[in-house]
Amino acid sequence: MSNYYANLLKRRAKAFLESTQTDFAKGNYYLVLFHVEQFLQLYLKHLLYMKIGDYPKTRSVVRLIKDVIRVYSKNRLREFYEKNLETLYLLEEAYISSRYLPREYDKDIAERVLKFAEKVLEVLEWLEKRS
Repeated sequence: MSNYYANLLKRRAKAFLESTQTDFAKGNYYLVLFHVEQFLQLYLKHLLYMKIGDYPKTRSVVRLIKDVIRVYSKNRLREFYEKNLETLYLLEEAYISSRYLPREYDKDIAERVLKFAEKVLEVLEWLEKRS
């Protein structure tokens, strides 16, 4: 059951990431940020579940990435976190805004977040392979 659940989290994470291309093409930039946040949240939960069999019931990507850093003890992830802290907080804001506030984002920020998503996927896949 645990591998099934962990793989489900990962599949859903990647599905959210794939949807960002359609969101961007349609000019739904707020959805780009929302879907990148959902991708990151689920992938981090996947990593925690694979390592410890559970994850905190939070929606905070900052909290989740801190937990992954602690559990996996990899400097590369810590460095990535420190370098991209502002983007992580932006994604948390985008998650909240998408549900509760009339917040819009422009094409430039959506492009930056898409590039961030590519980098974070690379780092998380690297981490997963080395665990």
